[in-house]
Amino acid sequence: MNFALPVCSDVVFAAWSILCRTIIVETVKKLVVLTGAGISAESGLKTFRDMGGLWEQYDVTEVASPAAWRRNPELVMRFYNERRKALFEAKPNAGHLGLAALQEQFEVVIITQNVDDLHEQAGSTLVVHLHGELRKARSTEDPNLIYTLDKWELKMGDLCEKGSQLRPHIVWFGEAVPNMSVAAEFAKQADVFAVIGTSLNVYPAAGLLDYVSGNVPVFLIDPNELPVANRKNFTFIKEKAGIGVQLMAKELEKY
Repeated sequence: MNFALPVCSDVVFAAWSILCRTIIVETVKKLVVLTGAGISAESGLKTFRDMGGLWEQYDVTEVASPAAWRRNPELVMRFYNERRKALFEAKPNAGHLGLAALQEQFEVVIITQNVDDLHEQAGSTLVVHLHGELRKARSTEDPNLIYTLDKWELKMGDLCEKGSQLRPHIVWFGEAVPNMSVAAEFAKQADVFAVIGTSLNVYPAAGLLDYVSGNVPVFLIDPNELPVANRKNFTFIKEKAGIGVQLMAKELEKY
């Protein structure tokens, strides 16, 4: 199997973005957006909730943890290969495209809980992945060796340049979220903050709202009720992402 050359880690990329923020024209406001599985669901990608928490007869936590990898790496690999194959066939939807279009008006930072690259495919240029990236694999020996996959299938026996097995470049249950500090820094810098397609039940990502300044306008887009207390600067849009982003864009014309 052929792999591309190692790429910079998400942490390095996001940190570099923060360091470079001084070159951005100060009059451009920063729109920081936290996205979750709901936005990808509109592109046909199943969420854990869609699966009812199950994959075949397995609890998803049993195929998405370091313990699962140690116990049955072939099973874990198959689970992520199926997710990756679906991603290779998916396309960005109106929600992804709408957020990318807002780059004409704002400095847009996407912080996503999703492991797909649909934001990038839509044209978003600054995306921080909290939970890893499905199109990438990394060394089990050196986590800094990260490779972009050119095919959907990753196999046992696919090795890094140091000779160790490659694993999905995913933050599994029980693992630290390396980009969380970077995401928190962006949340602090937000002039406008939005939450799209996430239940705000998954931590630490759900805690990002706590880093947003109290006077910053916040848009919450989801067809379901969200577990947050209403504040005067909150705007609730009870729609799916595709329609919700369009409605938010109209409101943002005021800023």
